[in-house]
Amino acid sequence: MINKYFGTDGIRGTVNQGNITGEKFFKFGLASGTYFKNQKKNKQIAIIAKDTRLSGYTLEPALVSGLVSGGMHVFTLGPLPTNGLAMLTKKMKANMGIMITASHNSFYDNGLKLFGPDGMKLSDKIERKIEKLIDAKITDQLSDPKFLGRVKRLEDGNERYIKILQSNFPKNFNLKGLKIVLDCANGASYKSAPKLLKILGAKVISIGVQPNGLNINKKCGSTYPNKIKAAVKKFKAHVGISFDGDADRIIMCDEKGKIVDGDQIIAMLAKRWKSKKILKGGVIGTLMSNYGLEKFLKDEKIKFYRSKVGDRYVKEKMKKLNFNLGGEQSGHIILGKFATTGDGLLVALEVLFSLRKNKKASKLLNVFDPMPQILENIKVKDKDIIDLPKCKNVIKSAHLIMGRHGRILVRKSGTEPIIRIMAESRNKTLISKCINLIKKSIKQLET
Repeated sequence: MINKYFGTDGIRGTVNQGNITGEKFFKFGLASGTYFKNQKKNKQIAIIAKDTRLSGYTLEPALVSGLVSGGMHVFTLGPLPTNGLAMLTKKMKANMGIMITASHNSFYDNGLKLFGPDGMKLSDKIERKIEKLIDAKITDQLSDPKFLGRVKRLEDGNERYIKILQSNFPKNFNLKGLKIVLDCANGASYKSAPKLLKILGAKVISIGVQPNGLNINKKCGSTYPNKIKAAVKKFKAHVGISFDGDADRIIMCDEKGKIVDGDQIIAMLAKRWKSKKILKGGVIGTLMSNYGLEKFLKDEKIKFYRSKVGDRYVKEKMKKLNFNLGGEQSGHIILGKFATTGDGLLVALEVLFSLRKNKKASKLLNVFDPMPQILENIKVKDKDIIDLPKCKNVIKSAHLIMGRHGRILVRKSGTEPIIRIMAESRNKTLISKCINLIKKSIKQLET
């Protein structure tokens, strides 16, 4: 069953179009507040954080209005990483948390991610219940005037988040002697990340820390890692760290300028956690995880399973199997021992904890030999184009051509009007042939 409003990671789209309007955000606030208010009678609290998009000034008041109209008390935190919001939702014993963000998308998009009182993203089942309330009669959900909610701004959200992160490490943990290039994508981590790394004693070269509402993810951050690659070389840094707009993703760069993706970071953490007897169960990846990671974990006698693409599906499978490590190649990595969702800054600290002992990032973070993999993103008018019989037949032909020499995955983006084609094989000619075949079919059907 396909959700009407929610995608793979919350609700997302272009501002002032479709679902991303003040009118809709009022309804989202009212509906989600109504649902969570009914789950917990004694306390009615929602907390809201956001990234740095200009549109946050339009959407946040509408969301707040919907929540207080339904009788929820609201704390607003301002710009804060997504997992900071998740952590504080749990810590403050709130009914719910809402992150206003479009993650790695450009400034003209926005959206929201919803968290329950446990700091977890919502299941499809709960999202569908909220969707019914969104489409229900508004007057049935409005509160009596004397029971309207109140709103308060908390100015210390980043400080609270930093303290929670620090509590996960020994008191004597420091990063003295490390030179780090940090790219915050002009997004939600622009305050907390540089501040924490400096508190720990690192020399920090910060880029992407001057948000103006329009430059979030613009030629910077985890989707544009060449920025840290160039800076690491220029400043002769020990390591580069790059987040996306809401800082739930991390991509790194070693001292030689080699980009390190989520799969390599997961491999490094899995190996270390196993040796320290911290690893629980094994590792959850996704359909996009590189085969090289799967093979490495198998050789290390570490269990590995794949979930659907999307960090909440990774977390759901982790919870089901009682695993405490999982994530995506894109840099969404969940450290189940410490967090309920992806947290770029937390993962960075865990990696730096190992790196500080006079190790080189190039040795620590290049753990396995990846299978050559190419990902093509095709912008389309209608993502359902890949469900057409003609397109299905072409995809089937590509699978037959690839045979046992590799893998092909064709899927709809859950957050953008894009079809993603991934192919991996030791035979690069075969990869190109299969991708071009599918690409050509999609383009022909689009015209």
